[in-house]
Amino acid sequence: MKLTPAIKLSELADLIEVKIVGDPDHLVAGINEIHTVESGDLVFVDHEKYYEKALISAATTILIDKEVECPAGKALLISEDPFTDYNFLTRHFSPFKASHSALSDSATIGDGSIVMPNVFLGNSVSIGKNCVIHPNVCIYDNCVIGDNVVIHSGAVIGGDAFYFQKREGKYVKMHTCGRVVIGNDVEVGACATLDKGVSGDTKIGDGTKIDNHVHVGHDTLVGKNCLFAAHVGISGAVIIEDNVTLWGQAGIPSGVVIGAGAVVLAQSGVTKSLEGNKVYFGSPAGDNREKLRELALIRKLPKIIESLQ
Repeated sequence: MKLTPAIKLSELADLIEVKIVGDPDHLVAGINEIHTVESGDLVFVDHEKYYEKALISAATTILIDKEVECPAGKALLISEDPFTDYNFLTRHFSPFKASHSALSDSATIGDGSIVMPNVFLGNSVSIGKNCVIHPNVCIYDNCVIGDNVVIHSGAVIGGDAFYFQKREGKYVKMHTCGRVVIGNDVEVGACATLDKGVSGDTKIGDGTKIDNHVHVGHDTLVGKNCLFAAHVGISGAVIIEDNVTLWGQAGIPSGVVIGAGAVVLAQSGVTKSLEGNKVYFGSPAGDNREKLRELALIRKLPKIIESLQ
């Protein structure tokens, strides 16, 4: 989430009543969580295990629960509860805005685009040219749809990120203020769900085709000309490069990279990043030929055991 104009560090400190380490006039140009931070952004960290990652990240302001040495050119905000203060700031600068009509007055629809009955377009949604948005599609605030996009009935674009922190036996939600940005010539199937970024963007590249009942998690970056079959589940903060094919019910966990041209066969469970231009199968997913050989050997086990008795 970008702050326009940028905010002085001292002003942010006053909002959440925390101590400053650094120049009070230091400017904060955005608020982002660790997966999407850029230079000028504020990021939070509340566990010593992740201090270094936050301090050496692109973020230039760190909201942290312990006073540590401040890297050159950066600033710290010392908070007793960085998660809660981070949520306060994102809610302050990007509050929930209720809609009062199915098609928001601030939504824009490009020439030649067709929006069917019972579609919901939230605040500041942008739809490009020559799109078809079928009945009962829901597109949340600030989402961007490119040209020549087809979205089928029941799809939800821009739902909140599934991002919670467990505290005192309860799950506390991180406020979601990102977007979904869909490129040109994309097709999204019926009842597919594409979650917006926590504070950045979930992106779908040009030419990608998404089948029915596919889920794409927050802050995931999908390349060009990918193909996702029905019931594929993709977690948050995944990078899927160009020309990747995911067949039905493949599961992708957070934080992995699927290389360009990779093919993941049906019902495979990915557990780590995969190289491009290879075919994968199984759970955990591995090279398809190796997995098939393993299955062939497993079928022979009863006879091998029998022969040893």
